[in-house]
Amino acid sequence: MDKSLIALSAVAARRLIGSRQVSPVELLDACIAQIEAINPAVNAVTATCFERARIEAKNAEQAVLRGAPLGILHGLPLGVKDLEETGGLLTTYGSPLFRSNVPLHDNVFVARLRTAGAIVAAKTNVPEMGAGANTRNVVWGATGNPFAPYLNAGGSSGGSAVALATDMLPLCTGSDTGGSLRIPAALCGVVGFRPSPGLVPGDRKPLGWSPLTVSGPMGRDVADTRLQLAAVVGRDDSDPLCYDVDPTGFLHSEEIDLSTLRVAYTEDFGVCEVDEALRATFRAKVAALSRHVKRCEPLDIDMGEADRCFDIIRAQNFVASLQEAYERDPASLGVNTRSNYEMGQAMSLADVVWAHAEQTRLFRRFQAKFKDYDLIVSPTSPISPFPWQQPHLAEINGLPLANYYRWVALTYVITLATNPALSLPCGLDHAGMPFGLQLVGSFRGDRRLLDIAQAFEAAWRDDAALQRPRPDLAKLSRPDPSLKSIVTDPPLQR
Repeated sequence: MDKSLIALSAVAARRLIGSRQVSPVELLDACIAQIEAINPAVNAVTATCFERARIEAKNAEQAVLRGAPLGILHGLPLGVKDLEETGGLLTTYGSPLFRSNVPLHDNVFVARLRTAGAIVAAKTNVPEMGAGANTRNVVWGATGNPFAPYLNAGGSSGGSAVALATDMLPLCTGSDTGGSLRIPAALCGVVGFRPSPGLVPGDRKPLGWSPLTVSGPMGRDVADTRLQLAAVVGRDDSDPLCYDVDPTGFLHSEEIDLSTLRVAYTEDFGVCEVDEALRATFRAKVAALSRHVKRCEPLDIDMGEADRCFDIIRAQNFVASLQEAYERDPASLGVNTRSNYEMGQAMSLADVVWAHAEQTRLFRRFQAKFKDYDLIVSPTSPISPFPWQQPHLAEINGLPLANYYRWVALTYVITLATNPALSLPCGLDHAGMPFGLQLVGSFRGDRRLLDIAQAFEAAWRDDAALQRPRPDLAKLSRPDPSLKSIVTDPPLQR
């Protein structure tokens, strides 16, 4: 295996493919070799289609040699989160109900990536139906953190985050309801970007008018993240929230003078439980950040009843998507998905009306803060990674949490506000694990948020305390055989 190839950023690999210095075939083969060497330790990659991908890579190579027009992702191997439908490739949603599900067509997100030249090589692991921030299910097993495989990789885009962090694939997709792009990015030391609702079309949401769930990109750095984003933005008739947008604005960053930025920071938004040691880590990161900007001061905001609001709106989506399966056989659903459906089933129309009104109030208060600030920052995760054998975090600082997803409140309160948000790698935490800083931009200010994140990334590149951490890949070549202890069947290939 040519390790220099798998270490290339997606941006660099695409440039070298276009200049005939790297072959798409060689790049794919290097990625497959890395998957075979590292995946047994972390279990991030699930179903694969390597033979089909090799054919597509050879076609991509021929297109380069012919001088044909090339897409912006031409020849780049891609991992697709197992909540996204892939034509001809197993899509299980992490559920035994879909253990043999092979869609006939790609969904619109995947189709746009393939149209841009990406080569789908594999699927990446998720919790069942994406429910929870711990990537484990009874179809594929658990995904381990690349820095310590017995710890949680986050979720629900945990497989994608780990595949990126370990150089298995240069591009991977994600999606986000309450933090599913941001939490795994933070825990694994990569970038996860939750775009504004409607920027990336989604054709699989049963409630198309809901801004809660979005698809989006992940990357090893901000430039790779925005490269993938540029391939998928823009209007599609399947999504009533999406709108026309010029994708070229995402390909190139505008220079940001960090010394002009007004930044507000918060450890908890006034409503989120955060581990005391993690708070101390965050304060140290904010102190370092403050040296680069014009103003950096505490955020004062009333987030209302954000927890109850999110509970209701989230449950509404589960009722819409799981009613048929639940009514047929409730036991066919895992404990997380079943509890979400039952939570929604018990709610009234008055609950739903209150929740949407509360979200509107929260949105308006939140947007008012951007009259005074360019950026809001917080921790992405409230705690250092916990063991994946623990289904979810039950308490923080000795205080019991109300349900299995309450520990990701730092990210889901931003979901309610609908602002674009990005988890940026920011060195290590108090336990020596990756720390992610959540950067929140203004309403529909996706491009500017990416520009700001890229400016911080550049400023911190040579700072050991703030730069992106890297896992020990040599150590991962000696996998822990206990990692797949909850796998019920051998991995499948389609």
